[in-house]
Amino acid sequence: MASQNGVVFEDFFPAMVEKLGAEGFMKELCNGFQLLVDRDKGVITFESLKRNSALLGLQDMSDEEVICMLREGDLDGDGALNEMEFCTLMLRLSPELMNNSRKLLVEAIVNF
Repeated sequence: MASQNGVVFEDFFPAMVEKLGAEGFMKELCNGFQLLVDRDKGVITFESLKRNSALLGLQDMSDEEVICMLREGDLDGDGALNEMEFCTLMLRLSPELMNNSRKLLVEAIVNF
């Protein structure tokens, strides 16, 4: 279990990568993005994350925690997460995947 900004989660990503492979795992991350995205804006906004947080089991997150999560992943400073920012954030939240990131990158390039 890991804690990020008071939110506790179990890191299932390494097992998912092992089962799905790098390409399959990235597709699943993209599917996760689609679950949370604001359909009109094409990004994850505060409102869309708050509205869909129950899909992640995070329905009890405070507004402050949602804002912190968005800030953590918002690389371009627009206050929302695009698909690349979301996937990057998800990978950063998995310590084991970060340790194995070189192997995953090579596998993804080979399969591309």
